[in-house]
Amino acid sequence: MTDLQFIRQHVTAPEKSIQATLQLLEEACTIPFIARYRKDQTGNLDEVSIEHIAKYKKTFDELAKRKLSILESIEEQGKLTTELRQKIEQCFQPQELEDLYLPYKKRQKTRADKAREKGLEPLAKMLMAQQLDDPEWASEKYLTDEVPTVAEALQGARDIIAEWINENVYYRKSLRRMFQRQAVATTQVVKGKENDEEAQNFKPYFDFTEPLHKAPSHRLLAMLRAENLGFIRLQVAIDTEEALQFLGESVIKSRHEAVVHQLEKAVKDSYKRLLEPSISNEVLQEAKARADRKAIQVFADNAVQLLLAPPLGEKRILALDPGFRSGCKLVCLDAQGNLLHNENIYPHAPQNEKALAQKKLRSLVNAYQIEAIAIGNGTASRETEALVKNTGFDRDLQVFVVSEAGASVYSASKVAREEFPTFDVTVRGAISIGRRLSDPLAELVKIDPKAIGVGQYQHDVDQSMLKEELDTVVKRCVNTVGVNVNTASKHLLSQVSGIGEKLAENLVAYRAENGAFTSRSALKKVPRLGDKAFQQAAAFVRVPQSNNPLDNSAVHPEAYPIVEKMAQSQGVPVQSIIGNKAKIRQIDPTVFQTPTVGLLALQDILKELEKPGLDPRKAATVFEFDPSIKTIDDIRTGMVIPGLVNNITAFGCFVDIGIKESGLVHISQLKSGFVSDVNEVVKLHQPVQVKVLEVDEARKRIQLTMVL
Repeated sequence: MTDLQFIRQHVTAPEKSIQATLQLLEEACTIPFIARYRKDQTGNLDEVSIEHIAKYKKTFDELAKRKLSILESIEEQGKLTTELRQKIEQCFQPQELEDLYLPYKKRQKTRADKAREKGLEPLAKMLMAQQLDDPEWASEKYLTDEVPTVAEALQGARDIIAEWINENVYYRKSLRRMFQRQAVATTQVVKGKENDEEAQNFKPYFDFTEPLHKAPSHRLLAMLRAENLGFIRLQVAIDTEEALQFLGESVIKSRHEAVVHQLEKAVKDSYKRLLEPSISNEVLQEAKARADRKAIQVFADNAVQLLLAPPLGEKRILALDPGFRSGCKLVCLDAQGNLLHNENIYPHAPQNEKALAQKKLRSLVNAYQIEAIAIGNGTASRETEALVKNTGFDRDLQVFVVSEAGASVYSASKVAREEFPTFDVTVRGAISIGRRLSDPLAELVKIDPKAIGVGQYQHDVDQSMLKEELDTVVKRCVNTVGVNVNTASKHLLSQVSGIGEKLAENLVAYRAENGAFTSRSALKKVPRLGDKAFQQAAAFVRVPQSNNPLDNSAVHPEAYPIVEKMAQSQGVPVQSIIGNKAKIRQIDPTVFQTPTVGLLALQDILKELEKPGLDPRKAATVFEFDPSIKTIDDIRTGMVIPGLVNNITAFGCFVDIGIKESGLVHISQLKSGFVSDVNEVVKLHQPVQVKVLEVDEARKRIQLTMVL
């Protein structure tokens, strides 16, 4: 099987498209570049499809590498037959490959190994061949000082047979299928943990049973977490009698009662001691991997929505990180997010300097010509919002409550220390709150996506898989929006197609030394930014100061000559065709096709010329919570209140209703009828109306239903 054939088993796409994508990846093209600027070659595959092709190409290569390692290992042992080589080379299932390798793996000495050392393998072979009438009589000639009794000789032979059964590829594959179809997950509370306070979070799993293949990702991950914390025991099993019946019928062909008796004991021992623990663990890990993928996908979907949240744009912002005893940290930022001023105000208890705080706010708004106010949504957020809205400014101001998720992680990070080495974490946190109002994407790329806190069980899933997926999501979002090369931080630039961390540092250093870039072509002057990097990156950066208006668009420099020909066909310069829908709609794209630029690319160019550099994100809008609700004590069953979706999981969504505790809208309460995917109904940061179903003040839990 070739890599192309392997990928086609997993990706629904034409062979020609897959082949073209593999070729472009081989040429070191990035996924954003391929998806956006090589549509004609790939047949218009989107980024997700290209990512899947890249993923399965990597899987195929890793499998090929593993096969080579296995073949070399078996050959070194002198046990590699032509038949075994063919089986290994033709195997493309990782578990079956490991089954083939199992008898040849280096391992600790087993009971079967010890029996072989005592010379009992010939007896095991005769017993397994089932050509004996009397196993005890046959065993007598294998008695030695090390094997003094018939019972010990037969035990050793059974140990060897048990290992053979365990290492049989057919038996393992068949049992694995039985486990995959029939396995049941059963949990029981660990004695003495019933009343543990933390264990109460997992009370539904103190005595729980469910078919493993039906367990949703969040439930399986919850059970595994409870087991890891020592609160429950989790067992995955199938009907033992059915498994033993299958093995017995497969192994035992003899009618001699004595032989059957010995083989039945070997089969039972093989299953209970070797096969069941091994395959049970395999199937549980398979289920865990599926649950991980589901949880990671939920996390990734949420991260996309968060990263592409509406930006306010380049505005002069006053940002507040609210607090009670420690006061509210206040910063003033210019339109580019640079720090102009910082100090503390103390409007709340115990200081209660409300009048002084409002006077200071009015003064700073006027002094720094503030256009919007951002308030973090943490402790004292509602009280601070009320204070600001009652201040009475001399100008109209938009007041936004901004998610603080990850701000504390950023403020203590190396990135924040590099940006603001002379300021403490409180100042850095307030700056981050203000900047994420202006441009959430530019600010959030500085934070480990795991710290943003959107998703489910992110600490329980495969961390390398989570990091890989989230890194991909960040790059996808950054390249979807594009970046201003003259204002972007090195952290934002490092996510641009073809650039990476080192080139981003070089680019920022060049910009600092030589001033703002005046064209895309000037990027080639950056040390180590060669032709390939320029090809991959150029169209994803914007140069607003350029004399060429195309440098501030998503049109790739390789297509500039085509745009010039389009403009000439309409008898106007390039500047006059941009944004001129009437002229653009008169252009026939088929006239401008070339061997390298096809119809799909030309259609994209025309769309971009209509609205060059248009930010795909929506504009930020102000949202207001119910002013009468400040704590969970104010919530009553039956209330209908506004809220913002602040997290999405597989089992529902959490809604910020303006207090510390978010409420849960279970998936069954999202709308009437069946809901398979929460994201089909709501999106992150979406304003919603919810009705309170239940308030558990002791456990700080609020159950909600969606009001349509």
